[in-house]
Amino acid sequence: MRRTLRVAAYAVVVRDGQLLLARARDDDGRPEWVLPGGGMEHGEDPYDTVRRELEEETGYLVEVTGFLGVDSSRRTLSGRFRRPVDHQGLRLLYEGRVAGGELRDEIGGSTELAAWHPLDAVPGLARIRLIDTALRLWRERPASGHLEAGRG
Repeated sequence: MRRTLRVAAYAVVVRDGQLLLARARDDDGRPEWVLPGGGMEHGEDPYDTVRRELEEETGYLVEVTGFLGVDSSRRTLSGRFRRPVDHQGLRLLYEGRVAGGELRDEIGGSTELAAWHPLDAVPGLARIRLIDTALRLWRERPASGHLEAGRG
């Protein structure tokens, strides 16, 4: 079985009780909210990745203010010619604050909309699981940068 690894960097940006999110489309074309960020380019430092991705997806220049932790997942995907692929995703989660720029939507990229959402409204959004993980890391701030399994 072929194996792949994707490394990405994302940021939790909270301002005035609101979380900055981007909207993308899932595999079936349905809109879902995602954390701003994305995949590292070869040779790129993840610190630079998160700043580049946030500017691309939201228009904001972001100052990284801390490292929150790591989220790792592993699943089997359907690869070329329907051959299974053992895929691991490694997501580095940072905390950031807006340091400049203006909110705008990404054009021609992986997201279609950028918006602020009240923290208490996030559970009601159609969203990816990574948002919940990132908010737990942001709230709990475990010294290990790792969340204990089974806690919601």
